[in-house]
Amino acid sequence: MKRTISTTDAPEAVGAYSQATTNGSLVFTAGQIPMTPDGDLLDDEPIATQAEQALSNVEAVLASEGLEMSDVLKVTVYLDDIDDFEAMNDTYAGFFDDAPPARSAVEVANLPKGVGVEIEAIATSD
Repeated sequence: MKRTISTTDAPEAVGAYSQATTNGSLVFTAGQIPMTPDGDLLDDEPIATQAEQALSNVEAVLASEGLEMSDVLKVTVYLDDIDDFEAMNDTYAGFFDDAPPARSAVEVANLPKGVGVEIEAIATSD
């Protein structure tokens, strides 16, 4: 049975979507952008800072379900400039242990609110 997930420790969903959903076994997060839980947009910050905030948001959504980043099975990273990959990757590596999840990283033409990165994850609660 599908259940929506919401936490005040990550930016509020503003639209027809949830911060995450679960079926009890898998948790699917919405794409997280570099916005603080208070709504401060970090779109003018370096990509490493943007990636850190986006990943912190993913982490907060998962934590609201009692999960950790080590429970993540798959991550998709959207970059508005693939040349930012290395800086994003350096920050990304600090969020995962010796067994990082599968990951895709793709360049896209535009991201919400003009940010440089958006990150979504799929985690398991089993």
